[in-house]
Amino acid sequence: MKTINALQGAGLGLALMLAATTAGQSADLGAKDEPIKLAMLEWTGAHVSTHIAGQLLDKLGYKVEYVTAGNFPQFSGLADGSLSASVEIWLNNVGDIYPKVLAAKQIEDVGKLDLKTQEGWIYPKFMEKVCPGLPDWNALNKPECVQALSTPETAPNGRFLDYPADWGSRAATILADNSMPYTAVPSGSEGALVAELEAAEAAKTPLVMMFWGPHYALAENDVGWITMPPCKEQTNEHCITPPDVDKIVWSGFGAKWPAAYAFLKAFKMDATEQQKLMLAVDKQGKDLDAVVKEWIDKNEAVWKPWLDAAKG
Repeated sequence: MKTINALQGAGLGLALMLAATTAGQSADLGAKDEPIKLAMLEWTGAHVSTHIAGQLLDKLGYKVEYVTAGNFPQFSGLADGSLSASVEIWLNNVGDIYPKVLAAKQIEDVGKLDLKTQEGWIYPKFMEKVCPGLPDWNALNKPECVQALSTPETAPNGRFLDYPADWGSRAATILADNSMPYTAVPSGSEGALVAELEAAEAAKTPLVMMFWGPHYALAENDVGWITMPPCKEQTNEHCITPPDVDKIVWSGFGAKWPAAYAFLKAFKMDATEQQKLMLAVDKQGKDLDAVVKEWIDKNEAVWKPWLDAAKG
């Protein structure tokens, strides 16, 4: 009887220990039945980063929702918790709201995405014959270059193809700072920007535009990067430099989803890998979720440390 009681006691102790362990794991996941709402921004690179993060959060045991969000409006959602996280924030395009909600501790920066970036003014390489002196920015001020880039919409100024209006570009300000005879014309979308670049390349139509990398279009079109004019002020409004890209969460994220918080702090994105996935989605017409799943299936060695960090 003592042996049976001892075994029962040991069994009860083991059960309590297992229950405690399970409870600890549940506590680490936090509110796993409440969806983590990830911001889906306008560009394909952000779609790739966000869906990689989302599929891996799913592996951890979370529910994930993808919520379409504008580049500036997302910060209101992150501040009030209606968005949980945004994993690819280009810090050169955050507007006035970002520093305010960051200072108010309504959002938290959880670190660099480690995405190697480029940003600035580009042109199809044939433009070096149209505007001798490129990539030096002074070449754009030569009358023959301005005339070549002029359109009925912008004459007598040349046309500068800018980011979509809600992306918060600084190109118009920099053109004005340097008294350059150009009118910045916002594009309708990322797709429209790429379409103009490809059309200009095909038809040898003069074009100067705002662009960024990583982007699949840079692998398919021969472009030059303009050596930028001097910055009137060393601020994001008056200067373009390759930006840092960070991961931002709602201020209550860490307390609500501790393991997800640890995962997002560890999560990184390689620019070369992202560009390959963007090419598959945008040019080869493959399904985003399928492309991301294939990458995850083939790259466990890359993402396993992120999940290990989440599991503690």
